[in-house]
Amino acid sequence: MINIAIENIEDWTKAGKIASEVRQYGRTLIKEGASLLEVTETVEKKIMQLNGKIAFPVQISRNNIAAHYCPDIEDKTVFQRGDVIKIDVGVHINGCIGDTACTVYLGDDPKIIELVRASEEALESAIKNIRNGIFIGEIGALIQKAISSHGFAPIRNLSGHGLEKFDVHSSPNIPNFATGDRNKVEEQVIAIEPFATNGAGIVVEGTTANVFSLVNKKPVRDNISRAVLKKIDEYEGLPFARRWLEQEFSKPKADFALRQLLRQEIIQQYPPLSDMGKGLVSQTEHTLIVSDKIIVTTL
Repeated sequence: MINIAIENIEDWTKAGKIASEVRQYGRTLIKEGASLLEVTETVEKKIMQLNGKIAFPVQISRNNIAAHYCPDIEDKTVFQRGDVIKIDVGVHINGCIGDTACTVYLGDDPKIIELVRASEEALESAIKNIRNGIFIGEIGALIQKAISSHGFAPIRNLSGHGLEKFDVHSSPNIPNFATGDRNKVEEQVIAIEPFATNGAGIVVEGTTANVFSLVNKKPVRDNISRAVLKKIDEYEGLPFARRWLEQEFSKPKADFALRQLLRQEIIQQYPPLSDMGKGLVSQTEHTLIVSDKIIVTTL
């Protein structure tokens, strides 16, 4: 739990507003035939144009991939008819983070339109009922009820989360299903993040990660890894993309350094997460300041 210092409210709110604008801008770029890599980079540039900083690499996950898909510099993916596309955006101002996501469906199947609506209504229900001191389990129950009412399943091993300065995923976890958790949400910043699926409702990790974070800085011997680690330091402990390092150092050097830093447990990796039953996934997310007055910063 964090106590919200009044002098930081403006930064949290500004970060949320920029994130909201960027999310909406990004969804207009997602069209049949558009390059996933180009959209990702355009959205990241938009954050900086609006005088925000990137809190984590823009992630654009398609179909059964629920989260953490981030292209490398050689990614040739283009959006296709029928794709269910999640765009997840994070912006920070002086470490205060706005985290938000939406789903874009490039099709007209009523069942999939309903899937997208399920995660949207789950978030709306949670926000409508949120209050200072609400039980964490109550939020999960609201999310599960809304998603289940559409005939879909919440993803049980993905959750919303707390946000602290320069920390994208802090406690508490905000479940997407009823848990009976009697811990309370009060005087803190949280991201509520429902995922709905027509699949198994459990995600599993993929094999190749393109998102990482620094977790245990220590000396390294080789010059390449040392230079890359120095660059990683500039991300202020926040997640970063393999692509950013490939653009800075070349792909072979970046890949070599990442392997060395992973082996020494200096960095952590975040592989893409996919529904175990290969079901389609929708996601909707907003950031809230929960206090006596609830502020939804990413609407």
